[in-house]
Amino acid sequence: MKPTVGIIMGSDSDLQIMQEAAKVLKQFGVSYEIGVYSAHRSPHRTHEYVSTARERGLKLIIAGAGAAAHLAGVCAAETTLPVIGVPIDSSPLTGLDALLSTVQMPPGVPVATMGVGKSGATNAGILAVEILALSDKALTKKLVDYKADLEKKVAEKSRQISEQ
Repeated sequence: MKPTVGIIMGSDSDLQIMQEAAKVLKQFGVSYEIGVYSAHRSPHRTHEYVSTARERGLKLIIAGAGAAAHLAGVCAAETTLPVIGVPIDSSPLTGLDALLSTVQMPPGVPVATMGVGKSGATNAGILAVEILALSDKALTKKLVDYKADLEKKVAEKSRQISEQ
């Protein structure tokens, strides 16, 4: 199956976080590719990846990076595909620097920015599925079921707490 989502990260040390997005995509049966592309250390390689993404069949890109975290912004500058940014808490500033670098984009270069870390990567995966579901009824059904399951889990947790 040809990948529809690109998951990229600035360093292999980001893999543990970005695997959370991959888990979500797997859960929903969405094909993806994953790799390391640095906005700073491999700008030409990153440009090549992003500028050919659409012709290779990608529908969106999830980009995770820590510290200066320019990867999502560089991607957004190089493509018209939606870009979802995941700030990673890998610096002494515990992700605040990555969050601000990812969320503060200039007008005309949007990046949908998630929260910092694993929960942000999970939400990036879910947002990617939601975007793809706009034109995929089967994926929409899976999302409806997913949200219903979340609600059931919360009700069950509440029941368990009230019985203690």
